[in-house]
Amino acid sequence: MATDQALRQALLQIDGRGYRTYQSIRGSYDFPDFTLWIDRVQGDPFAAPSPCRVQVPQNFAEFPADLYNNRSREIALRDYLTRQVERAMQALPGCKGSGKSGLVAIASPPQQILERTTAFIDDQCIEVRFVVGLPAFGRRIAGEQAAEMLCEQIPRLVAENLHYDQLDAAALLNHIETAEDADWLRQQLPERNLVAFIADGAILPRRSGVDDRPLQEAVPFQSPESLRVEFDCLHQGRVTGMGIPAGVTVIVGGGFHGKSTLLKAIERGIYNHIPGDGRERVVTDPAAVKIRAEDGRSVAGVDISPFINHLPQGRSTTHFSTQNASGSTSQAANIVEALELGAKVLLIDEDTSATNLMIRDRRMQALITNDKEPITPLMDKIQQLYTQYGVSTVLVMGGSGDYFDVADVAIALDNFQPYDVTERAKALVQQYPTVRSHEGGEVFGEIATRRLTSESLGLERQERRIKFQVRGLDAISLDKEAIDLSAVESLVEVGQLRAIATTMLWLQPQNQPFADVLRDAIAFVEAEGFDTLTTIPQGDLTKVRVFELAAAINHWRRLQVG
Repeated sequence: MATDQALRQALLQIDGRGYRTYQSIRGSYDFPDFTLWIDRVQGDPFAAPSPCRVQVPQNFAEFPADLYNNRSREIALRDYLTRQVERAMQALPGCKGSGKSGLVAIASPPQQILERTTAFIDDQCIEVRFVVGLPAFGRRIAGEQAAEMLCEQIPRLVAENLHYDQLDAAALLNHIETAEDADWLRQQLPERNLVAFIADGAILPRRSGVDDRPLQEAVPFQSPESLRVEFDCLHQGRVTGMGIPAGVTVIVGGGFHGKSTLLKAIERGIYNHIPGDGRERVVTDPAAVKIRAEDGRSVAGVDISPFINHLPQGRSTTHFSTQNASGSTSQAANIVEALELGAKVLLIDEDTSATNLMIRDRRMQALITNDKEPITPLMDKIQQLYTQYGVSTVLVMGGSGDYFDVADVAIALDNFQPYDVTERAKALVQQYPTVRSHEGGEVFGEIATRRLTSESLGLERQERRIKFQVRGLDAISLDKEAIDLSAVESLVEVGQLRAIATTMLWLQPQNQPFADVLRDAIAFVEAEGFDTLTTIPQGDLTKVRVFELAAAINHWRRLQVG
């Protein structure tokens, strides 16, 4: 293995040469307290920057083993190191030059604590992955600047951020224990027959639609006494808050009083959050899925017959396919697709739903009789989902009190504060009966199983290497065709989309059930890591649940299922 001095000398020797001469420095270099890997060299200064890694032996890093002695603590520590390194990289002076010259960057994490390929730790070493923009003037190598960046800036960054004795030990421990408490709380939900928990004092509102940090001077959450539960956490001690029980919960209230904000917090409760986020102790069943309508999405072979049947022209709803779904058919497909993957909680907001799938009131039933209306509204299926499959629903409703007929719990939001109005809602059901007819039979119906074959994804790999691009959180361009993921609200960082695309390109199903293929893929990545799916180690991938992977495949317009 070459030394750091050999790297410095090589960079000085190629100073002023054509940019492609940088290819000669690819490889590994032994520094006094770490190893630097240059895994790939960019083709020119305007191309994607070069992926690199540093590996710091534990005899230098000296991180106590109890900081990563279980899965929860390990992921939190890796997340903390990523954030620490990112802050340090942002403070680097950089250098002048062409394109991405002087860039040193790591995948930027959001408010959530997630498992990423940016950092790893075990008893042998710490590994951190990042990218560098090898500097140039025009397309001529800036060797002196490259030597300063790789042989001076990177060693300082390692010494100041990847040695335990250089870090704020109290802040690091708080980060880890906050995540471990959240994981512990989430594990307690089934024992308490709960699907979500929102701690007293939580700050739920965000600064804006594009700024996920907590809103300053927001009203802290305070649970109603009748729904209050308490837990004795591993580290934080006694925590009280509102428990949302299994079954059907309806969230109501006036406009702009916090209904959707509460639902969004519950939705993001599938993830752990950093200290100071305000939602550190908001946790949700990990099999919760947000459901919405998506006009225009493609649907492939989904049995939407529990909600929609006898379509015009005799079109099948037991194996429904379209390239341009309506609001009702798209939302029905989203529900059934989530159930196929094992969703246990459906999160639904009236504002992003198809009205005709949500409700048909008595007057509409009288005008358009059941034999003329192919849609069975969710209202008539929602309790069946719980009794037949144990699937709970939490939904925000602002315009239809008919859902009080099927609600187990009703929560009203007033100025972002929750009130238990279940008894009042039940009294109103008696006082103002809807007299609407129940539609949709006595059972929800079967959840059909689709199958994937090697041709299902429509990606021919034999003659070429398929590439992908990620467009923010909205889309993946796979084989030059976009997969629109803008409505998949559980995606919170770009690395998740990159992981989805990487996994899709790796899949080779052989006439297997759709759900089994995807669960097996998630389990394989869990056991073997993303590096088994890629040609070189990637530092920009973030683990996803099976539901997000499935959403991308289900939105792929080439998808064909059996």
